[in-house]
Amino acid sequence: MENALNSTMNNGFHLLAFSTSGEYSWTIFFGLSLMYLMCVTLNITIIVLVCLAHQLHTPMYFFLCNLAAQDIIFVSAVLPKLMAITLTGDPRISFHGCIIQVFTFAVCVDLDFLLLATMGYDRYVAICMPLRYHLIMNTRLCVLLMVTFWAFCAANGLCFSLLLSHVRFCKSHDLNFFFCDIKIMLGISCGDITPIVKLVSFEAMFIGFLPFALTVSSYIRITLTMLRIKTSAARLKIFSSCSSHLTVVLLFCGTSLSLYMKSDSGDSGEQNKLLGLIYVGLVPMVNPVVYSLRNRQIRSATKTVYAQFMAKKVLL
Repeated sequence: MENALNSTMNNGFHLLAFSTSGEYSWTIFFGLSLMYLMCVTLNITIIVLVCLAHQLHTPMYFFLCNLAAQDIIFVSAVLPKLMAITLTGDPRISFHGCIIQVFTFAVCVDLDFLLLATMGYDRYVAICMPLRYHLIMNTRLCVLLMVTFWAFCAANGLCFSLLLSHVRFCKSHDLNFFFCDIKIMLGISCGDITPIVKLVSFEAMFIGFLPFALTVSSYIRITLTMLRIKTSAARLKIFSSCSSHLTVVLLFCGTSLSLYMKSDSGDSGEQNKLLGLIYVGLVPMVNPVVYSLRNRQIRSATKTVYAQFMAKKVLL
């Protein structure tokens, strides 16, 4: 067993990625590069825009900045390595590189669930308790929540990393995925994985299901509030303020549930990889697009910041 652990640490793993012939490698590489650059650029734009535009200095956009930051970290831990594998054909990844991907994955996915639940609660307070909004969602609470979330998720990711670093992998060194997914790694292990399985079960309940239930509960109460409003204009305004966040929730939860709750079968490998790519690359890229296209405040702030930039440029 010790030899198996040493062999894994020395040789690492092979990420099998997508089973495509060499003639499509450049096409896939170009697509991945475009996805990565757009994801990073759009999310950085959201962060810069929120920092510069005074009208966006609200709890909702503070949470959105954190969501954009974790999206950048997530895709940067996965897509560059996948691009290198696609371009060079070398599927090797070091053991430590794999553990880093596991750490990043655990931190970002947990943070995503917590952030989306918090943003849903923010919409609930803004719509259902507008007079108490600034009292409840004050700056101190928002900063405290984000510091707590990042620290908790980092500690949780560290737990996964430490536990996996002591697991023996003797069945195979081939991971039939495009990054070091915890579920795939446990499938090729041959040691005692009980502590990790218990941690995954705990996560699924308390960091997956409970935040999702809080988000659903928030939107049920928002819907009930909307039904009590008689004017269609007021209803449309409420829907407009929630539509961007609700779209992001459906995208994230839909892809994550499809990927991790579907049954494994012999011919589902490529389908899982496609769902995984949507989950890892497409959703973080679409998030800022959804918030910018379907949000008047973002569009207005963009025009304001651009006008200020042009005015300063003229003065110079």
